Parts: sequence; C-alpha cells; structure tokens
Amino acid sequence: MVKALILGGTTEAAALAKQLAGHSRIDARVSLAGRTKNPVLPPLPTRIGGFGGVEGLAEYLRAEGIGAVIDATHPFAAQISANAAAACALAGVPLRLLTRPAWVAGPGDRWIGVPDMDAAALALRDLGDTVFLTIGRQEVAAFEAMPDKRYLIRAVDPPDPMPALPRMSLILDRGPFTVESELALMRGEVVEVVVSKNSGGRATDAKLEAARRLGLPVVMVGLL
Repeated sequence: MVKALILGGTTEAAALAKQLAGHSRIDARVSLAGRTKNPVLPPLPTRIGGFGGVEGLAEYLRAEGIGAVIDATHPFAAQISANAAAACALAGVPLRLLTRPAWVAGPGDRWIGVPDMDAAALALRDLGDTVFLTIGRQEVAAFEAMPDKRYLIRAVDPPDPMPALPRMSLILDRGPFTVESELALMRGEVVEVVVSKNSGGRATDAKLEAARRLGLPVVMVGLL
C-alpha cells in the first residue's frame, strides 16, 4: 500500500480526500497549513500546521515513509508549493500537482487586471465607494492605502490585526456561494466594485456571475 500526503486547503483537495478515504491501495493523509482557525476536516487522518520549511517537510516524508505527495494547495500559496517541490526532490518522493484553471473574463465582464494587492488598492481610486473584498483575511491591510472607501470584507476568519479602515464591515462566511445569495448581498450592501484573487475553482465563482449581472467592475488580482 502506498502512503500519500495531500497538501490541502482547497475544495479540490477535499474532494480528493473523500475519494481516497478507505481506498484499498492508497493510505492517504492530509496536511493543512493552519491558516483557518476552524477548518472543515477531511475524512482522512489530518495534520494541521507547518513542517518547519523544506528540511522539515523532507524529514517528515522520510520518517513517515510517504511514497507520493499531491500538492492541492491554493493557487496563491506559492511558498508552500515551492517548499513541497524542494522537499520532495530532497526526499526522492514523487510530487503531483492538482491544479485548477484560472478564471477567464467573458462577455459582459468588466475586469481590471492587477498583479498584487497594492495595485488592487490603487485601482480603486476612480471606482465606486462601496468595495466588496473577497480576498481572504491575510492581505486586507493593503487597502489602508485607500481609506476613503467603504469596505465589505468577507473571510472565513477575522483579519488579525484588523485593518485600520474607518468604514468597514466584516462578514464571516465560507463558500461555496450561490449566484442568488451573492446578488442579494451585493444589492443589499449597494456594492459598487468587487476585488477578488484569480484563484479559479467553483466554490466562489458565483460572485463573478453576480458582478456580471449587476454590471459591476471586478479588480482581479493575478490577472495581467
């Protein structure tokens, strides 16, 4: 039986874990980075927290007799993916990537592509007043550079520390979301612009359809 380690944190990783639970030839376990305080745990043995860099992960792979690693981390978790590649090379363990295609603008979309959060904040200067931030909790401080806007921040956990934004509302929620619920939220909050990471996947793409129907601009981070 092959021992496999899934580096998780995405809906695709969760789906893979369900497929491998009770598998007759693959003894799989999942590693979560621990960035979410109350993660939805998969139906497999789960380890939460870092490994201590490349050397720590390589030692874990050797000690546990891991025969394969599947990197199913978030597309923006570049450091984790780089560490996994280096550690697998050190330990001589095969690495496979479970990727998902990035979102692509279609007819009716009003996307503004920017490389990072600092650029996203600056892009808001000439856009609407109420901004819907759907970027998670770790990079919201970048929008302190544009403090005059009203921000609606949605994340699984609260930002820590909270950003110094004079007009800010926090929604703690976890996807997947429906187009109908996103439309109701954006209309109710009078959202005028959406900020999103181009992370792909189906768990949170309903906001893009809602923005399209409402004719709202979307500042898309990671789209050049």
